[in-house]
Amino acid sequence: MKIAIVGVSGAVGQELLKVLDQRNFPLTDLVLFGSKRSAGQTYAFKGKEYKVNELQHNDDFKDVDIALVSAGGGTSLDYAETITKHGAIMIDNSSAFRMDDQVPLVVPEVNAEDALNTPKNIIANPNCTTIQMVVSLKPIEKLSHIKRVHVSSYQSASGAGASAMAELEQQIKEVAEGKSVNVEKFAYQLALNLIPQIDVFTENGYTKEEMKMYNETQKIMHSDIEVSATCVRVPVMRAHSESIWVETEKELTVEEVREAFQNFEGVIVQDNPEEKQYPMPLFLSGRDEVFVGRIRKDLSNPKGIAFWSVSDQIRKGAALNAVQIAEYLIKNKK
Repeated sequence: MKIAIVGVSGAVGQELLKVLDQRNFPLTDLVLFGSKRSAGQTYAFKGKEYKVNELQHNDDFKDVDIALVSAGGGTSLDYAETITKHGAIMIDNSSAFRMDDQVPLVVPEVNAEDALNTPKNIIANPNCTTIQMVVSLKPIEKLSHIKRVHVSSYQSASGAGASAMAELEQQIKEVAEGKSVNVEKFAYQLALNLIPQIDVFTENGYTKEEMKMYNETQKIMHSDIEVSATCVRVPVMRAHSESIWVETEKELTVEEVREAFQNFEGVIVQDNPEEKQYPMPLFLSGRDEVFVGRIRKDLSNPKGIAFWSVSDQIRKGAALNAVQIAEYLIKNKK
């Protein structure tokens, strides 16, 4: 089993190395790819050093079984044919192929079987906020069809990459020291601030990030579910949070929903308001699961349920989900 990582020097690429190691992924050979700038760097994996190869249009992927790609949408579009032409399965972390009808969009806890139908030899990893949300929606969908969702996301700096995390850290120091704050990665200072824009605005007033949650959720869940999202960047280093409200066809009790969460793989319930127990990104960075809490009935709609969710964007929102897809392929591919 020969595995390639494309974009290994980035935050998700580095996390892919960690996840493959921690999960004892059954690979026999590993090859790393990056930009011309990254070529020649070395990274350790299971006690062995691997050199980064420059990604080029050649036959470097001839013997690769699965390529885990996290190098941006432009690179994915440009190199998809090069990566897949000899039969490698490309698991792509960008938005390049997510809404392509011939490319499955997969969250293993929700629609793993879709990964077995790959006419282009490409499987798309959904947007981080979508992954987190659909993992928590699936157990509710099993109880009653979800008609609509309202969600507000509170997205950490990690969602914009390693450089964004470094900028937030630097801004916090600058604020504490009374210095002028340097702003490069975001449109505004993120330290001590909230920015109600992630990605660019579309004609309907929603951002691309918000529309991803609408479109991707329907594709993953094979559902007519309606999603209205507001995505906000917050001064948190790592792990995204979401405030989620769902309306189901049948009226559900809080107890039914809590039990469904507790019995669903990949979800952990932290919900004890009396003891001030609820999910928070400060304590859940580096964890694999989607954590839910503040589970309650909506006061304005008997068929409404509200809850709070936290998950690590770099883990389940990106690297872990991609590796889980690869594990499912190995286990189930004919």
